[in-house]
Amino acid sequence: MPAKTSKRQPARELLFGNLWEYDPAPETASPQLQSRYQLFIDGKFTAPKTKKYFPSISPRNEETLAEIALAGAADVDAAYAAAAKAFPAWSKLPGAERGKYLYRIARLLQDRAREFAVAETLDGGKPIKESRDFDVPMAAAHFFYHAGWADKLNSVTPGKTLAPLGVVGQIIPWNFPLLMLAWKLAPALACGNTLVLKPAETTSITCMKFATLLLEAGLPPGVVNFVTGAGETGAAVVNHPTAKKIAFTGSTAVGKSIQHALAGTDKKLTLELGGKAANIVFEDAAIDQAVEGIINGIFFNQGHVCCAGSRLLVQESIADRVLAKIKIRLRSLRVGDPLDKNTDIGAINSQKQLEKIRELVDAGVNEGAELYQPACSIPSKGFYYPPSIFSGVTLSQHIAREEIFGPVLSILTFRTPEEAIEKANNTAFGLSAGVWTDKGSLILKMSTELKAGVVWANTYNKFDPTSPFGGFKESGFGREGGKQGLLEYAQLI
Repeated sequence: MPAKTSKRQPARELLFGNLWEYDPAPETASPQLQSRYQLFIDGKFTAPKTKKYFPSISPRNEETLAEIALAGAADVDAAYAAAAKAFPAWSKLPGAERGKYLYRIARLLQDRAREFAVAETLDGGKPIKESRDFDVPMAAAHFFYHAGWADKLNSVTPGKTLAPLGVVGQIIPWNFPLLMLAWKLAPALACGNTLVLKPAETTSITCMKFATLLLEAGLPPGVVNFVTGAGETGAAVVNHPTAKKIAFTGSTAVGKSIQHALAGTDKKLTLELGGKAANIVFEDAAIDQAVEGIINGIFFNQGHVCCAGSRLLVQESIADRVLAKIKIRLRSLRVGDPLDKNTDIGAINSQKQLEKIRELVDAGVNEGAELYQPACSIPSKGFYYPPSIFSGVTLSQHIAREEIFGPVLSILTFRTPEEAIEKANNTAFGLSAGVWTDKGSLILKMSTELKAGVVWANTYNKFDPTSPFGGFKESGFGREGGKQGLLEYAQLI
């Protein structure tokens, strides 16, 4: 409930000042966490041969949630052996039968949606309303969608038949642990492949909880195997000779090293890497709608989004107006406990990522950009950073070129569509972009000339399992979702 205020106070202060308060609305569902998580190999939870474990720290309050098994090379060997053993039977299973398993997994995830949402928020730091309303439902949607394709693979490319590749190695990032797991597992399983997947070391819990869904769904042993660990474990997954394909989502630097490691081999590879997306607002756009899209584009999931609209390009004639509205909107955002349903911006995923954000923000200030941060209270424990915007940014500054991966927006201006296109494309990345205008012809022009895998028109961060997602240049190659995503996990015969 809002706090009581004097009638003499202006409405603007009541709405956007420090006088508007919310009672805590904590999520009370139990995440059903274990104190220790083993590896999941050949349909069983298995202690690591290394006999080592590492802590999973909650960015919410820096407390240890659980111990996670550290997989070594021998564990990765065992996972690949189990996947290879399971491949003949799984690949020959009729598509309709494989689809039944995927449907079952999707329904089980829906049944335990609240539990998984809380676990995802505790482990990753994102607001519970995002885990509850986006991550978990979208993960289930990917399994539903690909379940429908499992018995229709001959229709993907008329005249050709899709055959599975074999055993696939997959590595997922920490920003959307459960959703990225679904993006990777669902199409690969629908096509008849078996899998070895490694989650990010800072967010392994929902992956290991997901293994219990696989058991409950009756998935045959060895079809899906989970190995947990850090860089060495990931390298073992990538370099293993059994893998016919590697699918990686993560940083551009790691993606480059994987591409280098696989050069000269016959392994297929898809990479979904970083981004520095341009969100472009023209003077004829619906300004209030665009401002909401700008806020969603950069502050969703604390900016831990590879396709975040971290570069705002505004036409000069409306730049001051848009900046003023963004500042007002920032003052209404609530930063704090991600388990509180009122929270808009939760915790930064790790201390390491928080330090990177601070370093790049300091660089922006030192290079002459103007920083604005609204007054907001930050919890005393945990990893938090206030929503931040830079105005007066130039293309040469670090904040306009490097992926910050945090709640930081850089604002640039332009005069003509041609200048907007030139500035938007002046980046090493090419994952996504947004265009805000009332003119359909301008949307079509921008969408064809922007070098980005996804271009949103008068919206931002809209995803659907039926739509392919991927990038160009240093944002990677290959697509996930839609028919195009199925082709990445199959060979044509």
